[in-house]
Amino acid sequence: MTQAPGPAPRTGEPVDVADASVGELMSNVMKDLSTLVRQEVELAKAEVKAEAGKAAKGAGMLGGAGFAGYMVVLFLSIALWQGLANVLDSGWAALIVAVVWVIAGAVLYATGRREVRRINPKPERTVETLQQVPDALKGERP
Repeated sequence: MTQAPGPAPRTGEPVDVADASVGELMSNVMKDLSTLVRQEVELAKAEVKAEAGKAAKGAGMLGGAGFAGYMVVLFLSIALWQGLANVLDSGWAALIVAVVWVIAGAVLYATGRREVRRINPKPERTVETLQQVPDALKGERP
């Protein structure tokens, strides 16, 4: 019983393809390439899912830390207000603390706005590498 040429066994040994037609060889290559691409996509999905889980856990912890920081700032502000109330009228003390927070907020707003304006939404490196794909498929080097 003779066996028709098919996919190469995965033993690492060379396979005699002398009797295989070009169409069969191209079919095998395309099938193997398709399998490779599918496996790579599945691997990428698994890696991204694992990293997303880590990121979510870290983001939750950072959120908790942010809330704790907010509470610290709140109680320090109240303490400053009460401390100033020992020297000034309570209303003036509250106004001073509020003005300090207005200044801090204005500085943070201006800094954040400047940073957001510097964002470039176009992924420059990805566009550059995607432009090289057709040449790489042709066997040319950039």
